[in-house]
Amino acid sequence: MRRTLLLLSLTLTALGCATAPASALPAPDAEAAPAPVALVGPYAAPPFASQCHFLRYGEGEQPPLGVAGRDPLCVEYAKRDITVDNGGAVRFLLAEPSRFAVAGQACRYWQVDHWSVQVDRADTALVTWDGSYWFDRTQGSAGARLRHLAVDGRPVGIATAAAAVRPVSPALADQLMRYAGGPSGGGLALTPPPATLACPRVAS
Repeated sequence: MRRTLLLLSLTLTALGCATAPASALPAPDAEAAPAPVALVGPYAAPPFASQCHFLRYGEGEQPPLGVAGRDPLCVEYAKRDITVDNGGAVRFLLAEPSRFAVAGQACRYWQVDHWSVQVDRADTALVTWDGSYWFDRTQGSAGARLRHLAVDGRPVGIATAAAAVRPVSPALADQLMRYAGGPSGGGLALTPPPATLACPRVAS
């Protein structure tokens, strides 16, 4: 159980990194303290979902920086080969900076990805899940969802994930339980800090 909780903590840390552009938006006034992120409800698809034309990238593939000009920018990443023995983990790490750079320049962004972390290709994956993360800087809204979470090949309930983070953040653990989305994942709607000058707030 201790190993399971450790892997879940690492998983949730990675999920937080994946959604960093949504939760770290700068305030319009450089001197103003950024507003806190608020958890406001269950996960829902972004309001711009019908306008999305997904760009799909394979294992370790880096999107060209030019795609950041798309509005909305919708991407899907294969991240199933985060493997030590064949260099897949290294390729994954090398690709992430450009992926973050592209996301950080978008006003409306939706990322879907599919994760699998393993030491050896012949081993059962340590952790697998499917993620969906989006933000809309023009509306000051965002969402994140994790589904099909499994540790050592076994589906893991959201209650186990909540137990893993409760020592660090009881409030987040409570939200995970409140908005649990079935036996192997859950999602949250978020209200990030105000829109930036580059992405002015617009009426919904």
